Amino acid sequence: MKAIKSISLQKILDYSKPYKKRFNWVVVWAIALSIFAALRPYMLKQTVDDYVQTKDTYGLLVFVGLMGIVLILEVVSQFYFVYWANWLGQDIVKDMREQLFNKITNFKMRYFDKEPVGKLVTRSVSDIESIASIFSQGLFMIVSDLLKMIVVLGIMFYMNWKLSCIVLIAMPILVYATRIFQLKMKSAFQEVRTQISNLNTFVQERLTGMKIVQLFNREDIEYEKFKEINNKHNTAWLRNIMYNSIFFPIADIVSSLTLGFIIWYGGISIVNGDNLTTFGDLFAYTMLISMLFNPLRQIADKFNVMQMGIIAAERVFEVLETNEEIEDKGTLIAPRFQGNIRLEDVYFSYIPGTQVLKGINLDIKRGETIALVGSSGAGKSTIINLLSRFYDIDNGRIYIDGTNINEFTLRSLRKQIAVVLQDVFLFSDSILNNITLNNPGISREEVVKAAKKIGIHEFIQSLPGGYDYNVKERGVMLSSGQRQLISFLRAYVSDPSILILDEATSSIDSYSEELIQRATNYLTQDRTSIVIAHRLATIVSADQIIVMDQGQIVEKGTHDDLLQIEGGYYRNLYDSQYQSGIIA
Repeated sequence: MKAIKSISLQKILDYSKPYKKRFNWVVVWAIALSIFAALRPYMLKQTVDDYVQTKDTYGLLVFVGLMGIVLILEVVSQFYFVYWANWLGQDIVKDMREQLFNKITNFKMRYFDKEPVGKLVTRSVSDIESIASIFSQGLFMIVSDLLKMIVVLGIMFYMNWKLSCIVLIAMPILVYATRIFQLKMKSAFQEVRTQISNLNTFVQERLTGMKIVQLFNREDIEYEKFKEINNKHNTAWLRNIMYNSIFFPIADIVSSLTLGFIIWYGGISIVNGDNLTTFGDLFAYTMLISMLFNPLRQIADKFNVMQMGIIAAERVFEVLETNEEIEDKGTLIAPRFQGNIRLEDVYFSYIPGTQVLKGINLDIKRGETIALVGSSGAGKSTIINLLSRFYDIDNGRIYIDGTNINEFTLRSLRKQIAVVLQDVFLFSDSILNNITLNNPGISREEVVKAAKKIGIHEFIQSLPGGYDYNVKERGVMLSSGQRQLISFLRAYVSDPSILILDEATSSIDSYSEELIQRATNYLTQDRTSIVIAHRLATIVSADQIIVMDQGQIVEKGTHDDLLQIEGGYYRNLYDSQYQSGIIA
């Protein structure tokens, strides 16, 4: 555990290298703070012994003035130390958060299939903020306190070695208690961070699926589950509180007893005429003991803060060091594709050993509109995911215009492919920004022109604010059909070489379907298009229909050709939809 801790702390400190100058200034201010803070008790001793007892009024005034200057310097040092330490910490976590977000956005889809979103949110927000506390309340504060203790001990022995020995006798007790407390808090904080992650994951999932929760009357059930998780979180924090409640009274008792022995022993020494001890020593030691023991007591608390930050850092580095990115070894910048696509003996599995695609061979010619049909789980959407390289294939090859897609850079490949999904995702932003996705290369005028061309300009203008209308989170202010229209316009303005429509016309009203059909006609002109559909009425005019079942192509041909196959998969599916009224 010590090795993990030191490794994590070293990794965090590596992020301070770009801010080396600021780091050094923090150290300088920490040293200055420890010196000026420790000077005040010594100057108090000098004041009592040299000016109060001798009744030197003028000297007393001058020395009090000097003490005021030292106090001001201490305040200035404290200000710059805290400010620069926090500034450094915030810049470091800014860099870490940006690196973490960039890492997450480049993960394979496979990673998101198995990792809860709430966990990643916790890593990106609360865990990162805990790392900032290492600098603002942990590491530098501990270093400052240790420096202060060293200077204070030096001044103590310089002033009175006998009284200082009494202090040294008590210190091992407090150091041992601090060490035990630190180890116990390490375990407690690990449990706290685990329960926070579980709590975030649970809440995030239930808020996202609130419609399901209410539709199936699961409010009470989910409430009881939440109470159970919340109780575990509460128990973890109570364990933390218990350790604090035990340690800090012990530290206060040791400090108070030590001060009592100092006063008793020093007072006896003065009464007995021991010239080594003065009234100034007693005054100074009341402050020095506090300055020595309070930092030691607070170091334990600051170690807790630092441990929580280190535990959070371990979790963040776990994500940062996860090797789940799609290998982007391609060196070719994809040109404007003609749209010839070929799949050769493609095998793929989401779960090792469970194949979803089993030797797919498929040729799609430039400008063709092909349709993929089949039951759920047949592998239709998987082909789309592989074409966009959201996943890497197990075996086989995929070519576009005769070039293996692995040879293209990911960005240039995906720039040529537009996908319109059944479940459209919109960000909490304006319609315009959801269409352009903040691409500076797409102007408002181009968006308006495209919307007019595919026939949805009037629909957008009918909304409050038109193109500046905020659709809120996930586009909840729009109907499913309206969201689909926005996604079609988004695809259109990106001007792709290859268009993919994945169940894009299912579960929408007849008016929206009419607009979408018009948009589809514009979108599919002069470009290769792949359409995935359960409603066969939408793909009867496709140049080629690919019928899939259990990861294999079982039939292919035009709509008329496939209807001629007696007992064929496509014909049975078509007859079934016709009889059920899906096909009018």
